[in-house]
Amino acid sequence: MPWREARLSERFHDDDLWIFGYGSLMWRPGFDHLDRQRALLRGRHRRLCVWSWHHRGSQASPGLVMGLDRGGACVGIAYRVAAANAQHVRDYLDARERVTPVYLATDVRLRLADGCQVTALTYTVDRANPQYAGRLDLETAVTTVRGAVGHSGRNPDYVRETAAHLREIGVYDPFMQAVDAALHS
Repeated sequence: MPWREARLSERFHDDDLWIFGYGSLMWRPGFDHLDRQRALLRGRHRRLCVWSWHHRGSQASPGLVMGLDRGGACVGIAYRVAAANAQHVRDYLDARERVTPVYLATDVRLRLADGCQVTALTYTVDRANPQYAGRLDLETAVTTVRGAVGHSGRNPDYVRETAAHLREIGVYDPFMQAVDAALHS
């Protein structure tokens, strides 16, 4: 479903859960939601900075996936989950995102496409975790991604889908686009 701006008349319950997706959650949330909007997070930025030891690689041959790192800003997708389903979705996301402890469940403030501000759950990278790759050069990122495969599939497929969905919501990420282009040349 493409992102859309919610009409101002579409209000939500205070106890609904908002989730912020900036990587695979943008294109494969895996949970029921009532609303999906483009959203802006200030104070964090998206980066291909996590060695994937499970979903897109292994400990012996890691892949690379997105992390939400400190500083800057990030445009992604916010999902509204009904309060009645909130705990189930939290449990699902913790199982999915915290297979290893590289991600921290974090509450953040978002500005939605309709202008509302909400508090949302997201997963930020733990810089102290050994899976934190930091800022990599293009050659290292491409070489790592090219051959990596994990429980959720091939790492190049993750990069392709994420790059495509960034373009879909109007986000230009030069590094991500360069990795994607190099993988397909």
